[in-house]
Parts: sequence; C-alpha cells; structure tokens
Amino acid sequence: MGDAMGGGSVWLEILIFAMVAAFFIYRLRNVLGRKHGEERERPNPFTPRDNNGATGPTVEGDNVIQLPGRGPAADMPDLPDPSGPVSLEDGLRLIRAADPNFNERTFLQGAKAAFEMIVKAYAEGDTPTLRPLLADDVYDRFAAAIRDRQAAGETLDSRIHSFEAVDLSAARLDGRTAHCTITFTTRQTHVTRDADGNIVDGDEARPEEVVDIWTFSRNTRASDPNWHLSETRSGG
Repeated sequence: MGDAMGGGSVWLEILIFAMVAAFFIYRLRNVLGRKHGEERERPNPFTPRDNNGATGPTVEGDNVIQLPGRGPAADMPDLPDPSGPVSLEDGLRLIRAADPNFNERTFLQGAKAAFEMIVKAYAEGDTPTLRPLLADDVYDRFAAAIRDRQAAGETLDSRIHSFEAVDLSAARLDGRTAHCTITFTTRQTHVTRDADGNIVDGDEARPEEVVDIWTFSRNTRASDPNWHLSETRSGG
C-alpha cells in the first residue's frame, strides 16, 4: 500500500513538472516565436499586389520548381546566346526563361515605386530604407554622400513633381543574375540648405527635367522577389 502511494506521489510530481514546463514553453513561444500581427515590415515595391492591396505571388504555383525541359522555358527553344550583347527583347526572353514569374509590367511598376522611395530616402538620409533596395557598392556610395552632407550641416529637399517616361531600355541575363535597365525621365527639384536654412543650391520653384538611367539586378534563383539597384548614371 505504501509503495503504491509512493509511486503515485512520484507520478503526481512528474505530472506537475510537465505542466509547469508546458506553461513556460507556451509563454516563450508567445513572446519569442510567433508573430502577433503588429510587426511593421518595410514595403517591397517589387511584390505584386492584388486589388485589395495585399501582396502575393506573381503567378499561381510560385513555389513549384520546374524540372529541366518542362514549363515556360521549354516553350522557348531558340533562346539567344547570353554570352554576348543581346537586344532588349532577347534579354527579356532569357530572363523569362530563367524566372517564369518575371512580369515586365509588374517589374516596371515596382521599379517606379522603388525610384520614388530611393530618391526620398536619400534626401532624408534614411539609410534603413535604402539598405534593402540597393546593392552593396551603391549603398556604400549613397551612405557616404549622406554622411558628408550631415557633417556639413546641410539638408536636402528632393521632390519628384512628375514622371514624363519610365522606359525599360535594356535587359540581360548574366549567369543566374538578371539585369534590367530603366530610363526615368522626371521633373524634379533639389534644394540644398545650410545649417541656418539658407538655400545654397537649387530652386524649389523651378522643376527641371532629369534623366536617370538605373539598373536593377536580381538573382533569379533566389526566393526573395526584391530587385536591387546595382548601377546609376545620368542621361544626356
């Protein structure tokens, strides 16, 4: 009888410890391991949105990996040689073959949104916004220019008043990496002020036409749909 009671006591203690452990695991998962819907993620301009503004995959079956000789790439047997210069259309065909989810219209919409975000973030010195949108070397140049401006006590007010044109001017595939070049023709004002608020450069009342030629790049094998600004230059 005593042995039976002793054994029952042991099992009761084990049960109590198990319940306590389960309670702490539950609390830890609530605190550390689950999203509660209040996290704020920076918007990805290259993620397509539905009519309600929600993000989603470009096409149905986004997680399906195509087998060699199957899917959209198999429908394009006469792909150009990517090792040399290619036309815009041939470059787009190569990118679509490497990434069946690539959609030119969605890409242009995302690139335009990214252009606005980058111009605004650069003027405001907002490096956390710039970081995920820029390739490493481009980010380093932007960040250095921001630091120089801040060290001089200057501020920059950049405004895009209108988009005159957003043209996809070049596309190519380099190994697994897709590169798309866009020519943005906009009317902008850029006003630099010193520490006292005096304008030292620019005229906020006179928007000027600006031609920016930006190249965005993306590893077509990556699950991240985001493209990164990898090169910038100004048009004539």
